Amino acid sequence: MKLYNTRTRQVDDFKAIHDKQVSLYTCGPTVYDHLHLGNWVSYIRWDTLVRSLSLDGYRVNRVMNITDVGHLVSDGDEGEDKLEKSARREGKTAWEIAELYTKDFFDGMNSLNLLPPTRYVRATEHINEQLILIKMLEQKGFTYKISDGIYFDTAKFPTYADFAHLELSDQKAGVRIEANPEKKHPSDFALWKFSPLSEKRNMEWDSPWGKGFPGWHIECSAMAMKYLGPTLDIHTGGIDHIPVHHTNEIAQSEAASGQRLANFWLHNNFLMIDGRKISKSLGNGITLQDLEPKGFYPLDFKMFVLQSHYRSASNFTWKNLQGAKNRLSDLNAVADLRWQQSAVYDLPPPPFEQARDDISDALNDDLNTPLALSYLSKLTETVSAPLQNVSRLNSFLEFLDQALGFRLLDRADINDDQKALLAKRDLARGSNDWAAADQIRRQLNTEGVALRDTPVGQVWARVS
Repeated sequence: MKLYNTRTRQVDDFKAIHDKQVSLYTCGPTVYDHLHLGNWVSYIRWDTLVRSLSLDGYRVNRVMNITDVGHLVSDGDEGEDKLEKSARREGKTAWEIAELYTKDFFDGMNSLNLLPPTRYVRATEHINEQLILIKMLEQKGFTYKISDGIYFDTAKFPTYADFAHLELSDQKAGVRIEANPEKKHPSDFALWKFSPLSEKRNMEWDSPWGKGFPGWHIECSAMAMKYLGPTLDIHTGGIDHIPVHHTNEIAQSEAASGQRLANFWLHNNFLMIDGRKISKSLGNGITLQDLEPKGFYPLDFKMFVLQSHYRSASNFTWKNLQGAKNRLSDLNAVADLRWQQSAVYDLPPPPFEQARDDISDALNDDLNTPLALSYLSKLTETVSAPLQNVSRLNSFLEFLDQALGFRLLDRADINDDQKALLAKRDLARGSNDWAAADQIRRQLNTEGVALRDTPVGQVWARVS
C-alpha cells in the first residue's frame, strides 16, 4: 500500500513496524455539540484506511480519543472550555454534555457504518496519565509556569517547526495562535491550565501545580503512547490539525520519549459547503440529522465523500448530494439482484473478479476512492438483469461491504405478498393486460419497490 505521508511530503510505501500489525491513532471528536458534515469527513476517510489495511491482511489496533475536557475555543489556550460553554448554553453540567454528545457521535458512526476503533479513550478517564507525562516533561526541562498554567517551551525543542514547515522567526503573536503576554514565545502551548479563582468548574482536578484541567494537546500524546507505544505506525486527522495540534503532539511526545511519535501522518482536506467554509455563524453547519428531512440518508453522504480524494478539498451542495444518492441507488439495485435469479442469461457474466482487483489496486494507491468508484460504476452499468448464478455477486458484495461499508448485504428480499404481485403482473403482461400490469407497478412503487422489465424477466429494486 502507498500512502501520502505528511511528514515526508510524498507518497511512500507503507510498512508496519511489526509485520502485519498496525498501530493507528485517530484524533476523535470534541463532544460538545452535534458534529457537522465537515467533521464527519475525517471519520469516513479513516474508516476507508482501516478497511483497506484489513483487506491487505493487516490487523489494525486503532485508538480514537474522545475529547471531553480541555479543548478551549481558541488555539492559543485562551477562552472557555468548549464543554463548559455548551453546558451553560444547554443548562446541563459539562459531564452531562459529554455523555449526551458522545452517544450522539456513536449513533453517527453507526448510521454511516463506520468501523468502531479497537478502543475509545476519554480524556477525563486518563488525567493521571496526562499528569505523569507533564511531570516527565518538567523533569526534562521543557516546561515553565505562568499565571494561568504550565506551558511547553517550544524553543527547547529545536525541530518544533519542521513538521508543519512553520516560520517561527517571522511569526507575529496572534497570527497562528492568540497572544498571551506571559508566554515566552507565541508558539508555546498549555499542558495544564489552572482553574479560574473566580469560578468553580464542572471538570477540574488536583495536580502538583494546582487545581485545574489538562490542555487539549496533552491528552492525545498520553493516551496514544499508553495504548500503542512511543512510536505509532500511523496517526490521522484533518489538515487543520497540522500547524497546531499535531505539531504540539509531536513536540511533547518526542521530547518525553526521545522517539518518533509516528512513522506515517495522514491528513484529510476540508469540506466546503456551497464554496464556503463551514461555520455556525454562516448558518451552514449542516449535521447528519439535517439530511433525512430533505430525503437523504447518512450513507448517501458517505458516497458523496468517497467520490473525492481524501487529500482534495470537496464542495458540498444538495445537488451534489443528490448525484451521490443516485450513484448509491444504482449500486443498491445491483445488490438487490442477489434475490433475483434468471434461468436464461445469454450475456457474458459480469467481470466481478476484475472489478475487485481494480478497486483493491485503487485503494492501495493512496486510498484513491474516486478511481475505485469509477471502476464500480463501470461494473454496475453492465449488471442490469437477473444473473444466472448469484454466488459470484454475493462474493463481490461481501468484498464491497468490507472495502467501502455500504451495507449492501443487509438489503432484504421483498416479502411474499410482493412476490405474489410480481407473479400476477407476469401473468397480466403475458395476456397483454397492460392496465393491470401498470396498476401493480404503481402499487409496488408505493411500497418502495421499483420495477424494470428486461429480456430475461422483471427486475425489482428497493427505492431508498
